[in-house]
Amino acid sequence: MKKLCLLLVLTITMLFYVQAQPKELIIKKGPRGLYVEHTVVPKEGLYSIGRLYNVHPKFIAAYNQLDINKGLNIDQVIHIPLTDTNFTQKSNKGTPVYYTVLEAQGLMKVSNAVNKVTLKDLRSWNGLKNDNLNAGSKLIVGFLVSKEMSALASKPPVKQAPVKQEDKPVVKAASADDKTIGNTAKTEDKPVAKVPPKEVIPEVNEESKKTEPVFAKQETSTTSSEQGYFKKSFEQQLKTNPLSKSATVTSGIFKTTSGWQDAKYYLLIDGVPTGTIVKVINPDNNIAVYAKVLGEMNGIRQNEGYDIRISNAAASTLGIAVSDTDKFMLKVNY
Repeated sequence: MKKLCLLLVLTITMLFYVQAQPKELIIKKGPRGLYVEHTVVPKEGLYSIGRLYNVHPKFIAAYNQLDINKGLNIDQVIHIPLTDTNFTQKSNKGTPVYYTVLEAQGLMKVSNAVNKVTLKDLRSWNGLKNDNLNAGSKLIVGFLVSKEMSALASKPPVKQAPVKQEDKPVVKAASADDKTIGNTAKTEDKPVAKVPPKEVIPEVNEESKKTEPVFAKQETSTTSSEQGYFKKSFEQQLKTNPLSKSATVTSGIFKTTSGWQDAKYYLLIDGVPTGTIVKVINPDNNIAVYAKVLGEMNGIRQNEGYDIRISNAAASTLGIAVSDTDKFMLKVNY
């Protein structure tokens, strides 16, 4: 009986890890830019999905026009945006993101379809000797930057060993280090060896929490004097689109891993196209940063009463120390 219970626990454990194994990330392109799809599994919500893909849950909600206060449905397909925060095409660090080659597509056309990644990198990442491609083949075109996704992808799948049908079955299972569980048969002199199954840590339903999880440890920015990574982009933007808007707005923050060391600052704002660079000024000390628009704020109840939200790293650089729910005044130019 104990062996049967152990077998049941082991089976449940294997089902959990099989379900948790990530599928290949296939890049797609829509009106809002590049994204990958995620199919919701039991106990998943926007917060856990956000941690998995290194994207703030409010941004995912806005991107998919979802109410962040409502739960998700099993097998619901969510679009996960690929931005400067969680996607890189300048290195091979992270979880590979693939592109499915279409008919009559060569390497140059693939490059143009995915942010014009260099042909040299495409050849290197995929071990290509020439630029000829077969329709339906998959090419690595970039990497998802997410510690949680990398950790999940590195877990080996758990395989079930067959149960030998005898008078008294012996339970045997292979783990990642090839150790056996429960492989001691009961005899008159020797009891059954009890080995606890590998611990399964269930996922907490973050929607039941009132406070937001902290997405990254806050560190001191070392690039405040440069006013941010997007300053040059703002100057280039002015050459084609002169300043047309200057306003004082009510702001809040959102948490992201970006900006603490690379000075890539972001904001959410309504009525401004995604990708626009906005100059953000703290009127109390006249410190300014340059932030890229990630998306809009409308449709999310927590954004009521705010005109914009800036990333926590941007707020820190501006000399603003606030909590998730605090409001403060800023000036914006774009």
